[in-house]
Amino acid sequence: MKRYSEMTQEELFREMQHLLGESRKKHQAGFISEGNILEQKFFMAKSYTLDPQFIEIGKEYTVIGEDEEVFTVLYLNGVFAWGRFPGSTEDVAFPIGRLEKKEH
Repeated sequence: MKRYSEMTQEELFREMQHLLGESRKKHQAGFISEGNILEQKFFMAKSYTLDPQFIEIGKEYTVIGEDEEVFTVLYLNGVFAWGRFPGSTEDVAFPIGRLEKKEH
């Protein structure tokens, strides 16, 4: 099996469709943890379809699957955005495929 970084865009989109379908099946069958793992893989694959240049340092984003708190990006490392939630001093990372621009 290829790494996501080695896949073409077409391969990544096929993989994303497969992972999303399998995740839904696992969730429906009550295998929540397994479904969540497949969902995380989906977001990793999605991250490789995006251009990290569109993630802006210092900007606020929402993180899909997290509470509605804003996430401020401090820096990028590959397809991961590192940043903080309000009131926290701990840096955390999310694949850029999980970020959505914060609507003001």
